[in-house]
Amino acid sequence: MPATTLDARTALVLIDLQKGIAALPTAPHPSAEVIERGARLAAAFRARELPVVLVNVTGSAPGRTETGVGGFTSPADWAELVPGLDRRPSDITVTKQQWGAFYGTHLDLELRRRGITQVVLAGIATSIGVESSARAAHEHGYHVTVATDAVTDLDEAAHRNSLEKIFPRLGETGTTEEIIGLLG
Repeated sequence: MPATTLDARTALVLIDLQKGIAALPTAPHPSAEVIERGARLAAAFRARELPVVLVNVTGSAPGRTETGVGGFTSPADWAELVPGLDRRPSDITVTKQQWGAFYGTHLDLELRRRGITQVVLAGIATSIGVESSARAAHEHGYHVTVATDAVTDLDEAAHRNSLEKIFPRLGETGTTEEIIGLLG
C-alpha cells in the first residue's frame, strides 16, 4: 500500500549507513544515492523535531550458516557512520550485533519513551537489515513505512522481493519525496 499518512509521533530509522557497508556494490541504487536520500529524510525529520535513529552493525549473530560469513575481520572504520548523514547530538544511535535493529538493542525502549507509534525505515541492505527491522517493528506494534528509493541491496532480486512481497504485508511504502510531503 502506498504511504498514506504519518503519525504525529513518527521516527526515522536509518539502517547500516556506515563506511564498510556503503563501500559494498549495491543495486538497484548506488549507496551514495541512498545516503543522500537518507540525509534528506533526516533533515526533514529534524526540522519537525521528530526523532532520527542512526543504526550501525559491529558484529553478527552467532551460529552456523551456509554462507559462512562468520569470522569476518573488518577494517577499523568499517562500522563508522558515513559523514553525509549530518549526525546531531539529538540523534539516537543504536549499535547492533545482528541483522535487525530491534533484537538485543535499546531501540524499542528509546522509541516508546518518546511515544513513537510509527517508524520510517531506510538503509542498506533492503533484504537484510531493513527487512529484519521492518518485521520486528511490525511485531512490536509500530506502523511501518519504508522509503523505497532510500533502500538498496547487495542483490537486486532480493531487493525487489522485499519491496514487492514483504514490505506491503508489513506496512506502507513511499519514495523519499512522498514521505517528506506527508510530514507536512
